[in-house]
Amino acid sequence: MTTAKPSSRHPRSRGAGRPSGDDGDLRERLLDVAAAQFARTGIEATSLRAIATEARVTPAMLHYYFGDKARFTQALIEERLLPAVAPLREHLEQAGDDPRALVEAFARGVGEIVARNPWLPPLWVREVLCEGGSLRELMFSRVVPNLPQMLAQRFAVAQARGLLNAALDPRLLVVSLVGLTLFPAAGAPIWRRAFGAEELDTDALLNHTLALLDHGVGAAESGDSS
Repeated sequence: MTTAKPSSRHPRSRGAGRPSGDDGDLRERLLDVAAAQFARTGIEATSLRAIATEARVTPAMLHYYFGDKARFTQALIEERLLPAVAPLREHLEQAGDDPRALVEAFARGVGEIVARNPWLPPLWVREVLCEGGSLRELMFSRVVPNLPQMLAQRFAVAQARGLLNAALDPRLLVVSLVGLTLFPAAGAPIWRRAFGAEELDTDALLNHTLALLDHGVGAAESGDSS
């Protein structure tokens, strides 16, 4: 009688840091965590270990998915940042040539982007506005290439047709639009605390911005039903 051999069907141990079959969406979660972490502390100041700690995984897991930090940052740009801002150009292309429609399209487009990606405004302040920011050159070359110039040109055409206030500089109007949309979104934690205004959400901010751009700070005329 032959002696039965012990079964060799033991579960194969996975390599250190490698995901199990149940972690198919882990890579997406790691990108989300990294976006928020970069927005809080900056790209250069954030280590892969800090991201791993925030995501409650080992640093080896990040290396498995992305390799080094440079490739991780590039993945975040390609898979989070660029897709986040792409709809803005579509909003503006569909708005036509009416300056009010363009202004509203810009404000609504930025509002939708911020609502879906709350990490973007503080990341923009840190990495684009601040001197030495890691994303400044990328902003010109890939994120919104020629979009400010295109928008300013359309405002200039509207102004030449008498549809836009002649006292406005079309280029500075674009600057003002950015200042009235991205800046308040980036500073939301400060002004919400200052006014005790947690109820002022993205929609409230958008409606305020549109009213300010359309009517300024003067009271609307009694016959104005808009």
